[in-house]
Amino acid sequence: MTTSQPPADTGFLSPVRSGTPAEAATTDAACLQAMLDTEAALARVQARLGTVPESAARAIAEAARAEHFDLYELAVQARGAANPVVPLVRRLTELVAAEDADAAHSVHQGSTSQDILDTGLMLVAARTLDLVLADLDRTAAALARLAARHRDTPMAARTLGQHAVPTTFGLKAAGWLQGVLDARDRLRRVRGEGLPVQLGGAAGTMAGYLQYALLHAPAAAADGGQRYIQELPAALAAELGLAEPLVPWHTVRTPLTDLGAALALLTGALGSVAADVQLLSRTESGELAEPAAEGRGTSSAMPHKRNPALSALIRSAAYQVPSLVGTLMQASVHDDERPAGAWHAEWAPLRDCLRLAGGAAHTAAELTEGLTVHAERMRANLDLTGGLVVSERLAALLSVELGRAEAKALLGRASAEAATTGRHLADVLADALAQAPAEAPAQALPEALLEAPAQAPAPAGRRSADDLRKLSDPGHYTGAAGQLVDRVLGRFRLDGRADGRTG
Repeated sequence: MTTSQPPADTGFLSPVRSGTPAEAATTDAACLQAMLDTEAALARVQARLGTVPESAARAIAEAARAEHFDLYELAVQARGAANPVVPLVRRLTELVAAEDADAAHSVHQGSTSQDILDTGLMLVAARTLDLVLADLDRTAAALARLAARHRDTPMAARTLGQHAVPTTFGLKAAGWLQGVLDARDRLRRVRGEGLPVQLGGAAGTMAGYLQYALLHAPAAAADGGQRYIQELPAALAAELGLAEPLVPWHTVRTPLTDLGAALALLTGALGSVAADVQLLSRTESGELAEPAAEGRGTSSAMPHKRNPALSALIRSAAYQVPSLVGTLMQASVHDDERPAGAWHAEWAPLRDCLRLAGGAAHTAAELTEGLTVHAERMRANLDLTGGLVVSERLAALLSVELGRAEAKALLGRASAEAATTGRHLADVLADALAQAPAEAPAQALPEALLEAPAQAPAPAGRRSADDLRKLSDPGHYTGAAGQLVDRVLGRFRLDGRADGRTG
């Protein structure tokens, strides 16, 4: 059965944002309401400045409610003028006139479509970023707890997909936290300073606003309207909780490109967390597990599967947002005082960026708050290579007596033999050293070196297999991981104090 009006976008093909707070803040109805809120706020501000009657401002505010409008009808009518504000203003004027004919003359006074649409999108962005930032606060707090709890939990660092050297899960979580804090700081700046109202009038000169002021507010004519032109944007910005622009930005699209870049930074940071979780939750790794929930991670074909669904959702957003931001960047090339097509090309990608980033942030909060860490599996995986994961350390220690080049070559040969035969690297190395001439007799290592190897000198003549076994313990070769974790946690706590919150 066909209908004249297609169903609403339910997010059927974009589950990362379906049902999240960001989705509710970016629906067609929410965008319409933001534009209507702009019209109502403008009327209230103009009333306070004396260019619109108070009764007219009240009538406009009463009519400016999304439920009074047919969204689909507006969308179809938008094809006529290539933007939805023209039919919106026409319908709003009709609604106001039905209650107060004189008040209808005050609707959209001095404005152009771009003023309302740009300001409405900034308002949608502000409301969505408030939700995103709340979710990022949750994610940052969860990552800080993981970093502190697992500050010294050893695990294998991996480079190019292979075991590299030991690290700690605390440092990995601190790295995630660092990325989230960077993204959160950028978004906070954009939210506080980078989402301005748009008030330019027909071609960015504010001539319409000024003319109405001179007609209806004699006091504004005293200085040629200069004070009014200063007060109107500031008052509207305060009314809507947005930033005050220096001048109209009809063709200077920094607010949109800056916002888009910040959202790409965010999804990239969250995507990296998700990628790590997805890899570390593989059957072969088993070091992490996503929080369980009824029906989550199931397969349509394989009953045993528990897929990392949350990570997959976050990564899906991270892969999409950069290309959408690319569209915003391309569309920032504006000609004349309003271009045909470039301005119009911004609207959908910007909203999609907000939806996807908001969905990713909400999903990341759930993921990190419920993440299960299998420390014993991390340790078991560290031991899989039989000491190979600490070959760097052994080469450095042996370089004192053998020289750097010879020590590295010796470890290379011993590592290859250990990997081929399955023997522990310490045993292979002990055999190799026993056959090599030495300037000093084999000797046991001091306990201080075994307990705190990174801070002790390397004595010559280490040939003892027992000593080499102790030196091959991955848990004793995590470098400055603990200190680095503490530095990131210090930043997190400092950010919390600066915001009046506790971490």
